[in-house]
Amino acid sequence: MSDSLVVCDVDPELKEKLKKFRFRKETNNAAIMMKVDKDRQLVVLEEEFQDISPEELRSELPERQPRYPIYSYKYVHDDGRVSYPLCFIFSSPVGCKPEQQMMYAGSKNRLVQAAELTKVFEIRSTDDLTEQWLKERLAFFR
Repeated sequence: MSDSLVVCDVDPELKEKLKKFRFRKETNNAAIMMKVDKDRQLVVLEEEFQDISPEELRSELPERQPRYPIYSYKYVHDDGRVSYPLCFIFSSPVGCKPEQQMMYAGSKNRLVQAAELTKVFEIRSTDDLTEQWLKERLAFFR
């Protein structure tokens, strides 16, 4: 690993927020948006959302900057069962500064581990984030 690659730690307050988010009891779609605080070299909470559709979440993503949304999505399976998977979405749009992309890409695994998530997806264009796209990804998980 090169000396210039900065891997950011996860803000302790954000870790606590993620733990609470994981065990939330609500049955609506919700999201936590996270970003890298370059000066502190920490992944921090940017914003929280309640009752947010995939399309609304997409509109919250910057078009030229990476972000890490974690999305609690009400997913209705083919057999009628309902689950609420937590989806980690690494948004790294084409056109980001290479330095930013590397910092976010280098910090992603640490954040996924801290949040204890298994459903990890990546988008290169904010336009990709649709309900259809999400359902296609989640269909692989039974």
